[in-house]
Amino acid sequence: MNVASVTDDIYSRLGLSQSNTTAEKSSNKLAQEDFMKLMVTQLTNQDPFKPMENGDFLAQIAQFSSVSGLEQLNESFSALSASLTSSQAMQAGALVGREVEVAMGYGVLPQGGLIKGAVDLPASASNVLIGVRDANGALLKEITLGTQSAGRLEFNWDGSMDDGGYAPPGVYSIGAEAVMDNENIMLPTLVAAQVASVSLGSAEQGLTLNLDGLGSVAFSDISQIY
Repeated sequence: MNVASVTDDIYSRLGLSQSNTTAEKSSNKLAQEDFMKLMVTQLTNQDPFKPMENGDFLAQIAQFSSVSGLEQLNESFSALSASLTSSQAMQAGALVGREVEVAMGYGVLPQGGLIKGAVDLPASASNVLIGVRDANGALLKEITLGTQSAGRLEFNWDGSMDDGGYAPPGVYSIGAEAVMDNENIMLPTLVAAQVASVSLGSAEQGLTLNLDGLGSVAFSDISQIY
């Protein structure tokens, strides 16, 4: 229930409309002073043979106080949300030009550089493999990491291909697989990417990081900052 509905309810009990009272507000909100004026008017115009019960009077006061308190609480939460968003935007802005790690499965190979990534192994695994593919899905490089214990496993790719050549700069897909309990398992890969810019969306959308060559990801999707 909002303040407007409380206002309409009180006016209807008095047989009045907002247009013929001095309590009319352009914002259609009932203030404490207006409420007390209406209560006095209600008491003045009540049927002497059917006076307002104390319980009804107290219920109306409690109803107004409750709605007023909820509005103040909502305003406080809105202010807190705005403050947190502003603080988060300042932190995210400091990330421009830096590298972050996200679970995308794609990486950008720069000229003369590396694609850095990691895999989180949920358990010990054997025959851990990292596969690098081009835009057409062709396997360019298979990095063999062998048997590994559970935990974070880092890797990098310098552009070298299995045929002895080097891949040109660009975007490549990075996949991982391993054998666990005699079963071949595909694993998600975390890949490092450079932050090009930051977008501040609505309260529902939050902050978005625009990654160089890879598109946009939510600020909450970052797993590590380099």
